[in-house]
Amino acid sequence: MKGVFSAPGDYVHFKSQVPLHKIPIGTKQWRYYDFGPKVVPPLICLPGTAGTADVYYKQIMSLSMKGYRVISVDIPRVWNNSEWIQAFEKFLDAIDVHHIHLYGTSLGGFLAQLFAQHRPRRVRSLVLSNTFLETRSFSAAMPWAPIVSWTPSFLLKRYVLTGIRDGPHEPFIADSVDFVVSQVEILSREDLASRLSLTTDDASVGPLLLSDSFITIMDTNDYCAIPQQLKDQLGERYPEARRAYLKTGGDFPFLSRPDEVNLHLQLHLRRVGVEARPDLVHNIPKGDLGGSTSKENNGEGDDSDKSHEDDRGGSENPPAEYEINPTPESSGSRNLDKQPLDSSDCCHLDHELTLHVFPGGFTKEKHIVLPGTPVHFVWEYVVLFHLLRQISSLYIIWNYSLEFRQVV
Repeated sequence: MKGVFSAPGDYVHFKSQVPLHKIPIGTKQWRYYDFGPKVVPPLICLPGTAGTADVYYKQIMSLSMKGYRVISVDIPRVWNNSEWIQAFEKFLDAIDVHHIHLYGTSLGGFLAQLFAQHRPRRVRSLVLSNTFLETRSFSAAMPWAPIVSWTPSFLLKRYVLTGIRDGPHEPFIADSVDFVVSQVEILSREDLASRLSLTTDDASVGPLLLSDSFITIMDTNDYCAIPQQLKDQLGERYPEARRAYLKTGGDFPFLSRPDEVNLHLQLHLRRVGVEARPDLVHNIPKGDLGGSTSKENNGEGDDSDKSHEDDRGGSENPPAEYEINPTPESSGSRNLDKQPLDSSDCCHLDHELTLHVFPGGFTKEKHIVLPGTPVHFVWEYVVLFHLLRQISSLYIIWNYSLEFRQVV
């Protein structure tokens, strides 16, 4: 993992386009993104222990431009699986969503199965990625689970991060790891403790009323934090499920292999009868940023946006629904200087031109000093003229005073 993390350019673009919502429901605070035509049954993305709603930003931007509605949520502070089921159902009622399609990775996939088991009428299909059926093995590997709610934040973060493989990676996989690590850093102690409690809460997924034909299992073949034995159990439980294998991708294929993941998600949604509405997606010309007018457009509000201590409701940005700018090339910081400046904001400040560049990498500021104008030269001449007059006056006074002393 890199020592210093800078947000990818396509993520900065995403934050400027898609509003972040924060709503309190009962005692739970929900933080989520909801983008795409409201008439389409939503695909709801549930992250793993180390993820937030932001980790699915590539799926939100890609699928919403094709006419699908995508909702990505943070797992709220719930401490057992029954509390999760009740809280998630209240959340769906609050946003007026009844029938859903769930995409869950790791812990999110386990929670998606539990919800499908206990609320079968609401779940129309499942996409499960690098996930499991029961938590017994995680509970056995974490003997200090009973005191997790009193554990200091730095220990919880260290425990979560040790589950992420660190070492030589392909560039795209390394970027995905860096992004998820940056999300872990903004999670509060209570958020991490509650997620670890869900992972170690003794529970297992029972039989589902949902047919296997409405389930897609999407796994990576290189490596994953979920033991292969648990992934095999999942495959045995749903023998008729559609299989989608990714040759590489690591723990976070939705970030490292977004094109493949988005294609499989799109195929799944088509197969289960979700009809996209691209006619309801209105593109904005490239020169017009659209979306939010807040600090988020310049990437200045990322830390405050992701704060899980904020109990305010509503949306961070003004609604920008269905209006999507073309996403800059992703991903990471490579070849940044070769990117075109089509999406740049330019502002003239006297004799300095500032280019705020939003290519497919880091956000840069380039300062270019423009040649002097005639007014600038006139001003310099006036100053120099007065300075010379003062010097000559001082010289004459000094000369006269010297002659006067000699006469005296």
